[in-house]
Amino acid sequence: MTVLIALVWIAVVTSTALLLVAQRRALPPVAGPAPRLHDLSEAAFMAGGPGAVVDAALVSLLGDGRLVIGGPGIVHVRSGARAGDTAERAVLLALRQAPSGWLYRIRYDAMLDPAVQEIGDALAARGLVSEPGAGRGRRRWGKLQALLCALLAFASIPITVVSLALDAGPRIPFALAVLPALIAGLVMGVVCAKRAGRRITPTGRAALGEIRAQHVGNPAPHVQTALFGLRGLQDPYLRSHLVPAAREARLAAARTRTGGHRPHSSGASGSSDEFVAPVLWCASSDGGSGGGGGSGCGSGPGCGSSSGCGGGGGGGSSCSSSGSSCGSSSSSCGSSSSSSCGSSSS
Repeated sequence: MTVLIALVWIAVVTSTALLLVAQRRALPPVAGPAPRLHDLSEAAFMAGGPGAVVDAALVSLLGDGRLVIGGPGIVHVRSGARAGDTAERAVLLALRQAPSGWLYRIRYDAMLDPAVQEIGDALAARGLVSEPGAGRGRRRWGKLQALLCALLAFASIPITVVSLALDAGPRIPFALAVLPALIAGLVMGVVCAKRAGRRITPTGRAALGEIRAQHVGNPAPHVQTALFGLRGLQDPYLRSHLVPAAREARLAAARTRTGGHRPHSSGASGSSDEFVAPVLWCASSDGGSGGGGGSGCGSGPGCGSSSGCGGGGGGGSSCSSSGSSCGSSSSSCGSSSSSSCGSSSS
């Protein structure tokens, strides 16, 4: 029994130490001065992934009248409307190619635009966000360690009873001897799994906090949406349209993932006849996009677990589940770089 106690301690300590080392090595190196966010589109991506980028663009376009909502969730563009940045350009392109003009469909298609996806590539290259799926192995490792520690903690009770009945145990009961190691291993497993699921790196959280501090006195709806996601949007009229649109986009992505409904994209992805897979870069809860219904991204390696799927404080994860990110469909992400639309699957 003494040998078994020693083996439990050695296993838990070794697993936890290796997991912590893996966590530390996973942090992207940052050479030179700490990188900063270049614009509000990057801040929006940090706050809630491509969904928040498109939300901020929609708020800007609807706020100044370049877009109008002419019916329940139906969007029209006014003649002469021009885009002010790449995100707005993606929205206008999706709207021009959308046969229905449904707001949620435009939002979903704009998220697929390569220009929106490449924002995530640029942030990952500067070490501000982790590449999609980077922490999946460590997250599973942490969860498995926590599960095994919990199971062994429960099993230690009957083992202790049997050893005492046979008078074969050490002076200290087995359960009391191993519980400190098991509880510590469980806690560390949960903590490491949660950290592995965070999309934003420590450097990225500092950069997001810096740009939020720079715009702390700016009440413009599109600025607040970019910095905090839809939870930062206070306009009741815009919220009444954008929050349901985010919810519908998320459901559309879930239907795409399960195969129950395969929408044909006529938006920024560039094809109206091919199946559109959910984007790889999807929103995660750690960026602080909460309160707005999530990003509308359905699945893929970029969808981490809810961490308190993204770092900072925010709402629940908008990712449905993990699965194939882009599959073999080349139309879903166009010309975006390999980290945005690889052929890998989970």
